[in-house]
Amino acid sequence: MGEQRIAVIGAGAVGAVLAEAAHAAGHQVTMCVRTPFEKLVVDGPDGSTELPVEIVTSAERVPEVDRVLLTTKVQDVATAEPWLHAFDDGRTPVVVVQNGVEHEESVSALGWSGPVLPALIYVGAERVAPGHVVRRTRARVVVPAGEPGSALPELPADVRVESTGDFRTEAWRKMLMNVAANPITALTMRRLDVLDEPGVRELCAAVLAEAVEVARAEGAELTSADADKVVDAYRTGFSPDNGTSMLYDRLAGLPTEHEHISGPVVRAGRRHGIATPMNQALLTLMRAVRPGGTG
Repeated sequence: MGEQRIAVIGAGAVGAVLAEAAHAAGHQVTMCVRTPFEKLVVDGPDGSTELPVEIVTSAERVPEVDRVLLTTKVQDVATAEPWLHAFDDGRTPVVVVQNGVEHEESVSALGWSGPVLPALIYVGAERVAPGHVVRRTRARVVVPAGEPGSALPELPADVRVESTGDFRTEAWRKMLMNVAANPITALTMRRLDVLDEPGVRELCAAVLAEAVEVARAEGAELTSADADKVVDAYRTGFSPDNGTSMLYDRLAGLPTEHEHISGPVVRAGRRHGIATPMNQALLTLMRAVRPGGTG
């Protein structure tokens, strides 16, 4: 595929991690951001890297690109509309790298006319300041198999890229990783160590059981074993000082993704006549959190 011109919309943890990966693969990277910063620095397990990316703050000054990576949170997609309109020529693909199960819907609502590639990313990373991200783990990216997956730019060998013939199932599997941990850490203002509390583990199991039932009704090939793996991963697969995206957003006084993590489970449960009281409780509590605050 060779060197490409890559635009990354959003300079949060995911945007910075993918900019780091794209640069390492030899691509030219442009960061499209609302809040300007002088340089992009990613602290990884092997040290700190200052990335020579172009930083632009106006959609009126964007360069021509070969690929667009949309890395904003789902609730912030509307803020990316000027960038998307500037890049949309009907041919350039956009890779939507977000949590939840609404990848295509999040850009189609804004009138994007080019190809859309939904993508999932697994990475432990935290934005600690504008232009400064701490990456604690290597990244894994999952995309649909076949022609759609070709929209993903070539990435370095240390980023594990997987393709799947059943992206719906993989999206709901990723949802399982988020649907309990994200709201619980955000509500308790604790990192993943909170999930080791016996009562919290029981709550996680109940939340995940509801999500699996809803996912199956939505056509995902998940079972209770998938929920068990997530509970085990919480305890053994992650450092207890890692956080979640919703916790980081709440600590920063930013809106959280609860409507796009807990919300789809509750809404789909209603469509299918499936009770989701645990997910509904977490969603209700997250809606009650003061916007922009920590209480």
